[in-house]
This record gives sequence, C-alpha cells and structure tokens, in this order.
Amino acid sequence: MPSELSPPSGPPAADFEAELVARAASGDGEAFTVLMRRHNQLLFRTARSILQNDADAEDAVQEAYLRAWRALGRYRAESRLSTWLVRIVVNEALGRRRRAGPLTTPLESAMDSPDPRVRVALADPPEDGPEASVARREVREQLEAEIDRLPEGFRTVFVLRAVEEMSVEEIAETLEIPAATVRTRHFRARNLLRTTLESAAPAPLRSAYAFDGERCDRIVARVLARARAEGLAVGSGTGVPEAP
Repeated sequence: MPSELSPPSGPPAADFEAELVARAASGDGEAFTVLMRRHNQLLFRTARSILQNDADAEDAVQEAYLRAWRALGRYRAESRLSTWLVRIVVNEALGRRRRAGPLTTPLESAMDSPDPRVRVALADPPEDGPEASVARREVREQLEAEIDRLPEGFRTVFVLRAVEEMSVEEIAETLEIPAATVRTRHFRARNLLRTTLESAAPAPLRSAYAFDGERCDRIVARVLARARAEGLAVGSGTGVPEAP
C-alpha cells in the first residue's frame, strides 16, 4: 500500500508540496521529513559552496531546517519552497563564514591550471570495475577542489547553476542579486574552470559534493531530534533513525 505521504499521480506536485508544508507547520514530523529528503542535496551543496567544509555545511543545513520549520507558518509560497529554503541556508552559511573570519580566495589563485592527472583520468576511463570507480572518484575530488578555489560569489552561483541546474531567475531571487550578475558570475566561473570542464564529462560535474544516503539520514535524524526537543514536531518521521 502506498504511503500516505507518497506524491500523488494526479494532482500537481505543487499541491502535494503545499500539503506537506501545511502539515509540517502543524508539527507533523513525517511531513517535514519528506520535505528534508526532497531538498537535502540542494541545501548541502549550497552550504558547502560557501563554507568549503562538509561538517560545517551539514551543521548549517540542520540549523537552516530548524529556522525554516519555525517560520513555516509564515511561508506564503510567494517564491518556490526550494528558493525560500536555499535563501535560509545561504544566510546561515554566510553568518557562520563571517563569524569564522575572512577566508578569501584570490582571483589569481583560482586561475591556476588544474592537475593534469584529471585530463589523463578522463581521456580514456575504463568502463567497469574498481579502476573505473577510483577514476571517477579522483575526477570528482579534483573537480571539487577546483570549484573550492573559485572566489566565493562565483562558487555559489556556479554550484547552483551548473551542478544543481537552477535557472538564472531562481538564483537571482535566492541570492537577491540581478539576473545579469548571475550570468556574469557563472560565465566567469566557467572560464576559470575551463580546463577542468573541458576534460570532465557531465556525470562528474553532477556528482560534485556527493550527498549519500548516510549523510541524508544523519541530517534528517538530528533535525527531528532537535525539533522534538523544541516541541516543533509531534510526529516521529516514519522510518527515520534516531540521531547518533
């Protein structure tokens, strides 16, 4: 039997999302669990593009979810839920970045050539087996390292546009900058990453800042644990493990 919170086949996805938001705003932990699992990768990649550290990005995502849950009753769907959530996690990540002190990336440093081993690994990758897995991981890690070296404004726009494939308009609304600025930053980021991107296939780019099931479960469990402690959640979030 399908879950009560499974996306319906008939009504638009927006209606299902609106139902989840309404239920979560009333304290339904299972509904908010579904929302988290639908947005976890997007929010993690966004936070990671700003903080450049996996653990810090996870913490920022968890805090952003709690801030969002507390404010769900005031959410009016004037923008897409994903846009609203990304804006919250951007503000959370930027706040953490400011408190940690400046960590600027000089433009000259970002323009350095990438490791030539990336081009070798991508030129003739084996199709199957452990060697293919190792090659893909090396390519992904090198690509992530190159993205991390971009100046902050370029990096976040690039991740949202090229990795998450958000529209220019969505990014402009999320980051509260003109659409022309989004296009300019994305263009310049691609130029800075030109050598790496010319070598990399679309698959490694889409796999940047991988978000596996274990990390997803961990974030969901910790948010639910804190939400229950605060009295935000009255549901348990079916099938979600307890926070470690």
